[in-house]
Order: sequence, then C-alpha cells, then structure tokens
Amino acid sequence: MSLDRIRLARKRTIGTNQTVKALQQNQVTSVYVARDAEARIVEPVLGLARLRGLDVIWVDTMKQLGKACGIEVGAAAAAILED
Repeated sequence: MSLDRIRLARKRTIGTNQTVKALQQNQVTSVYVARDAEARIVEPVLGLARLRGLDVIWVDTMKQLGKACGIEVGAAAAAILED
C-alpha cells in the first residue's frame, strides 16, 4: 500500500463527509479508506465508490491516512480529485 499518490495529490478531500460529497459530484479518481474506521462511518463512501466503479485503496490505520494527507489526526476516508 503506497500512500505517495494521496500525499502528493494537488487536489484531495479528507474525511468521510467531504469524500461523499466529491463522490456524489463525480469528481473522484481514487478513494482511500482506513481499515480501522467504523463500518457505519465509511459505508456511504464504499457504496458510492462501488456505484462509480472506483477501486478502494485500503490503508491500515486512520492515523496513517491522516498523516499521508498532512493532518495530525486520523482520517477514516480521503480521495484524490480530478484536476
């Protein structure tokens, strides 16, 4: 699992709410979800990713995903947006 793409992305969302909004607007190219996030929190992201035909990139922990996105707290989901 390489987090380089999300780390270096020019445009991205962080958090489930922002990721869901971007998925609904069809702006997402890649979806990242933390394995240790609660299922009820990330299910809307997973459902929309499936609907859009996007592969989900699984990250071991919320802390790792948050750090890759440049924040000091954990993140359950994140996405890379179209340029």
